[in-house]
Amino acid sequence: MEVTASSRHYVDRLFDPDPQKVLQGVIDMKNAVIGNNKQKANLIVLGAVPRLLYLLQQETSSTELKTECAVVLGSLAMGTENNVKSLLDCHIIPALLQGLLSPDLKFIEACLRCLRTIFTSPVTPEELLYTDATVIPHLMALLSRSRYTQEYICQIFSHCCKGPDHQTILFNHGAVQNIAHLLTSVSYKVRMQALKCFSVLAFENPQVSMTLVNVLVDGELLPQIFVKMLQRDKPIEMQLTSAKCLTYMCRAGAIRTDDNCIVLKTLPCLVRMCSKERLLEERVEGAETLAYLIEPDVELQRIASITDHLIAMLADYFKYPSSVSAITDIKRLDHDLKHAHELRQAAFKLYASLGANDEDIRKKIIETENMMDRIVTGLSESSVKVRLAAVRCLHSLSRSVQQLRTSFQDHAVWKPLMKVLQNAPDEILVVASSMLCNLLLEFSPSKEPILESGAVELLCGLTQSENPALRVNGIWALMNMAFQAEQKIKADILRSLSTEQLFRLLSDSDLNVLMKTLGLLRNLLSTRPHIDKIMSTHGKQIMQAVTLILEGEHNIEVKEQTLCILANIADGTTAKELIMTNDDILQKIKYYMGHSHVKLQLAAMFCISNLIWNEEEGSQERQDKLRDMGIVDILHKLSQSPDSNLCDKAKMALQQYLA
Repeated sequence: MEVTASSRHYVDRLFDPDPQKVLQGVIDMKNAVIGNNKQKANLIVLGAVPRLLYLLQQETSSTELKTECAVVLGSLAMGTENNVKSLLDCHIIPALLQGLLSPDLKFIEACLRCLRTIFTSPVTPEELLYTDATVIPHLMALLSRSRYTQEYICQIFSHCCKGPDHQTILFNHGAVQNIAHLLTSVSYKVRMQALKCFSVLAFENPQVSMTLVNVLVDGELLPQIFVKMLQRDKPIEMQLTSAKCLTYMCRAGAIRTDDNCIVLKTLPCLVRMCSKERLLEERVEGAETLAYLIEPDVELQRIASITDHLIAMLADYFKYPSSVSAITDIKRLDHDLKHAHELRQAAFKLYASLGANDEDIRKKIIETENMMDRIVTGLSESSVKVRLAAVRCLHSLSRSVQQLRTSFQDHAVWKPLMKVLQNAPDEILVVASSMLCNLLLEFSPSKEPILESGAVELLCGLTQSENPALRVNGIWALMNMAFQAEQKIKADILRSLSTEQLFRLLSDSDLNVLMKTLGLLRNLLSTRPHIDKIMSTHGKQIMQAVTLILEGEHNIEVKEQTLCILANIADGTTAKELIMTNDDILQKIKYYMGHSHVKLQLAAMFCISNLIWNEEEGSQERQDKLRDMGIVDILHKLSQSPDSNLCDKAKMALQQYLA
């Protein structure tokens, strides 16, 4: 009660008819709220904000009063996220933006400082900066007014630039030219905020990145300035942010991956950030940025893997902070214990990038102490981000045939993976199901136990997902599962998937889904007894689907796969008849034998060879029927083909007629 009573006294003074007393009241309020969150909350509850905003916008208010109001509002915004929400509800942003039109620099700076505090809060929507199209150009013009306007405006830009649309708006209003010269400012804070601006502008943006490469500041190119800023004698924050700028420019294609500024400067700087000596957040940012830099480039992966024992250094990410950490600052220890999962996430991400292509690096990672156990533990962590990073890491390592046969088997990785697949967000499901595809390859010893743990139903479920990436992975994994599988597994797949779903997938709008479904069908229809069995139960529908695809508007690869399926059917003992009694299909095979594309001619040839093969029952009747259709004439023509493969196949087929 006492606190509220004294707070009410502050608010009451804002309504005094004497302007001098109002000013003094605002100044006293400013001194009362500094560092006092309780007092801030009370004043907000008692309605101080609307009154302060009224005074701030009142034309009769003196500039000094307006400035002090902006300072108090800035101080209130410094409190909790709820304070910021209350300020936003009172429409503080339009009022402060209006204040920027004042001629008075001190008032402008106070408004900008308050805007900076509000825009850097996670509860403020960035869009509020872009609602009024006149705001960005006006802020660009204010950049030249003072080092404070430079610092605050750059900070606002770097926090409110989220995604390509914002980047384009800032770029089109001259952000690059207006901010570049600030990198040589005498003020460290201005240099730092300008640098942060460039890192968010360049991220995944080729247009901005290509421009930055050629910008000159005091006769020096921007990349050279960034390189100077990541030298060891510069503050860590500056080194990290410069390394980010160069990383993003490199990933956007503006700097080559073999450029010295990447290989000799940026990469070693980011590796340094991963060392034990660095603070938790520096180690996280260093590892994540390095993972992003080397992700697409095998040469950078190799260089990073042998720089400063990086692979072993990352193992420490899992041991920190331990109960024996040498952290004397209790606040720091508390903070780091709460954020330790971010370290694990960053380590998994970097391991995934390091092991993306090179077999030796994967081996090194897996041989790092308890690595597989750590990844398996990561798969069941409560943090979604850690789980996702662990799955990505495992997926990267599962590209190795050697590791699938050894470490993955020793640690029964498939068990936690199947658990992850039960109920996970889509982003995790996409990577986990991708990895399952690798574990189901025919040489992988995990294939059997995965099948026994109900994978068929799970994968058939994925093929019904709204998400095309999940449909592809579901069908791809089934395709791998069906490869050289026994009849029982194939029957299970067909039963769980259902013919209706199979045909839905064959008319899927996503080309990858269609190709993998054809691959599945081809794997199901292999080895004679299987072909005959499946065609005896599903023959009619399969022939219908094949006809539809061969008649449809599909690319060469799709038609080739479909003809290969026909060739497999033609290899069956009883299944052959489904082709021989279907004149429509026979005409289509004939048409593709004369197609302009060799791949399709070859695939059609396989069908014919399988139908006319001599040693099989009924071959004479089949040969006669095909001769009457004019197939032999086409074979003679193809035996003169310039394509040696096609020519040989045609000659071989003709020999069946002569035998």
